[in-house]
Amino acid sequence: MKELLYGAAYYDEYMPYDRLQQDVAMMKKAGINTVRIAESTWSTCEPQEGVFDFSHVERVMDAMEEAGINVIIGTPTYAIPTWMVKSHPDVLAETVKGRGIYGARQIMDITHPVYRFYAERVIRKLMECTAHRKCVIGFQVDNETKYYGTAGKNVQEKFVKYLRKKFNNDLDAMNHEFGLDYWSNRINAWEDFPDVRGTINGSLGAEFEKFQRTLVDEFLSWQADIVNEYRREDQFVTHNFDFEWRGYSFGVQPDVNHYHAAKALTIAGTDIYHPTQDDLTGAEIAFGGDMIRSLKRDNYLVLETEAQGYPGWTPYKGQLRLQAYSHLASGANSVMYWHWHSIHNSFETYWKGLLSHDMQENAPYREACIVGSEFAKLGSHLVNLKKKNNVAILVSNEALTALKWFGIEATAAGDNGIGYNDVVRWLYDTLFKMNIECDFVWPESENFDEYKAIFVPALYAAPDELLEKLKQYTANGGTLVATFKTAFANENVKVSHEMQPHILSNCFGISYQQFTFPKNVGLTGSIIGENSISEIDGKNVTKETADVSVASAKVFMELLMPQEAAVLASYDHYNWKEYAAITKNHYGKGTAVYIGCMTDDNTLKAVITEALNSAEVEIPEYNWPVIVRKGTNDLGKIVRYILNYSAEEQNVVYHGANGKELFSEEAVQDGETITVSAWNVKVVEEA
Repeated sequence: MKELLYGAAYYDEYMPYDRLQQDVAMMKKAGINTVRIAESTWSTCEPQEGVFDFSHVERVMDAMEEAGINVIIGTPTYAIPTWMVKSHPDVLAETVKGRGIYGARQIMDITHPVYRFYAERVIRKLMECTAHRKCVIGFQVDNETKYYGTAGKNVQEKFVKYLRKKFNNDLDAMNHEFGLDYWSNRINAWEDFPDVRGTINGSLGAEFEKFQRTLVDEFLSWQADIVNEYRREDQFVTHNFDFEWRGYSFGVQPDVNHYHAAKALTIAGTDIYHPTQDDLTGAEIAFGGDMIRSLKRDNYLVLETEAQGYPGWTPYKGQLRLQAYSHLASGANSVMYWHWHSIHNSFETYWKGLLSHDMQENAPYREACIVGSEFAKLGSHLVNLKKKNNVAILVSNEALTALKWFGIEATAAGDNGIGYNDVVRWLYDTLFKMNIECDFVWPESENFDEYKAIFVPALYAAPDELLEKLKQYTANGGTLVATFKTAFANENVKVSHEMQPHILSNCFGISYQQFTFPKNVGLTGSIIGENSISEIDGKNVTKETADVSVASAKVFMELLMPQEAAVLASYDHYNWKEYAAITKNHYGKGTAVYIGCMTDDNTLKAVITEALNSAEVEIPEYNWPVIVRKGTNDLGKIVRYILNYSAEEQNVVYHGANGKELFSEEAVQDGETITVSAWNVKVVEEA
């Protein structure tokens, strides 16, 4: 990519009055060079079956082409028109809750042949209208695609075929591997296969969810193949992957295997939303960016992020700009808002765009003007930022799904506790706040040996081949850090009959047979500083009221029995004191650290420090709210983003070759103190 893309989704179809030329003028003033159109308006483009009207699309392309603004075309397939459902109600997905009712987006069965027929037709008609246009630089296939719970008869028939292939048509093998004899769930003939939506068997249920994720892979690949028939070589194909949603982008997406689905694209894209105001930490921006960059190990596009959004997201002065550079610091080549204007009707009325409902200049718009001007001036120094990180986090959709079936905090009363993504973010956020940049890897990744240290959160379900790969990585000299709930079950969620953690026992030099929930359990040992529960006794602080920084086991604990491993921490509790909580082992040429419980943040930081020292990974001297992220630009120079996620001015000692701060154009020397004002950023390019 030759330039940074700065822009927004734009919908002429939604406008309360004709203001296209006014919007174009405001975009030009703001330095916006890209708009994203078409993806949400199938019913406008095809108001009746086979009747097409792309006038809104064409007039926007005409205006943008004249203004020199790029256009990304989205295929409009994620929200279906009423006429389709009226004629073919069974295109609506049949889920565990039954058949859906028309209204919301993303409620169709993405495998349904009727839906596919109409979707292909509208895609081809749209491509005929847009692909040849000079202003069109790329295409986004669908929108935040998932399988939408589709589990109707046609999907389950495909699933049975999938299982027959997986088990070589051997029912006995499937029954044995899934443990279907339990509660008389055994299937003795393929024709007797029950409706999977009712299963209580976690192995079968998790396999069905894995299969459902493959539907997304196939769907996006199918759309990309159609687009590829029309697009020019200079036009890209992307998709806006999203994340587990907790009111903002939080963790690994449960319904899509990003690593698999991204193979259909020429460039990965994403939507990232995050807390703001005093809750803006930068962690969500970095997490999403690091994950999407890792999919193709290349730069990516931020296709949606918030400008204002819901009232709680209205940014403080300076935050819109800080957020924009935060995306670039992770390797993004674009920042695009959802959306240009705040709409005046329907579901997202209060999901405010860059412009408020009065459509006039406002504080975020004026800040966007600054960002756009800087992007235009400095873009050649910031585009295509390449990273070489020494640390990676291994994530697994299979482990996520398995821990949904068998929750970390599950009891006889049910499961309302933490999940897989909480463990992922526990590790990631601590690394982030320590200024340790990292990539993500997946079970199928072949580049483990490129990293000095790999962190493995809660890898509950994994094939033996992956565990052997992790063992070999360690033996070859890598540093492996795993948490509780790792290597417990195989890829079919069948618990190992060997002592845990199964194949990795000799790698970590430990085993365990029991686990429980900690109550007033402290931590003590060489890794623990003066913040243990024992240390606070007699200091007018009780275990119950102790600050969260007190070294303690939280949420879940495994009772580790060290063999070859050294004990870094034990449980500070009268009944559990004989068991280890955190261990370190030398295996082959490498080091393996096992964290048997969730801990307070200070303890986790100490463990990470111990592991990274073993891996000879440099640990920066600064910590959040100062975040420093770096990479190499197109000019072959190292660029450092110094980001201040706080309302306080921060003084930061610059470490690196002498260079220039790009905004001020002032010289910067190694060891010099740089002052970064509240919610601000400095960018230093080495000479």
